Amino acid sequence: MKILIVFFSRTGHTRKVAEKLQSEFRCDLEELHDEKKRTGFWGYFFSGRDAMQKRAAKLAAMKYNPADYELVILGTPIWAFDVCTPIRTYLSEHKKVLKKAAFFCTMGGSGDQRAFSSMKKLCEQEPIASLSVLQKEVEQDLYQEKLANFAKKLR
Repeated sequence: MKILIVFFSRTGHTRKVAEKLQSEFRCDLEELHDEKKRTGFWGYFFSGRDAMQKRAAKLAAMKYNPADYELVILGTPIWAFDVCTPIRTYLSEHKKVLKKAAFFCTMGGSGDQRAFSSMKKLCEQEPIASLSVLQKEVEQDLYQEKLANFAKKLR
């Protein structure tokens, strides 16, 4: 099965999980780049505000076309208990070409169910599987079993 992983990462936690998934599936990896500065305190503040207001992001050009893949795995950090703005924009722009989707998120404590519900509505399909990883699990490398179970559901 041809798989693409698409993710956005403001702090590196979502990137770390995406890279582990890429090594598991040996597939293509697309990191979204928002043209808006999202670093530091103000980046954190405005990212949460944009997520609450469901604003669109202006994304830089992408390398891969999701229509070329049988499965697209989408990774988001949780912003204001919801999906991040760049993934929201990506799903809005590409929902018609996604054959199958799976979701994963990284979070400080909660918001995964709301984010997954939003992602499901945005891409207009039920995900094959979903994975939630806490920030502290990423930092301490304690999510391998969760990742293995997620990967098993996707095979």
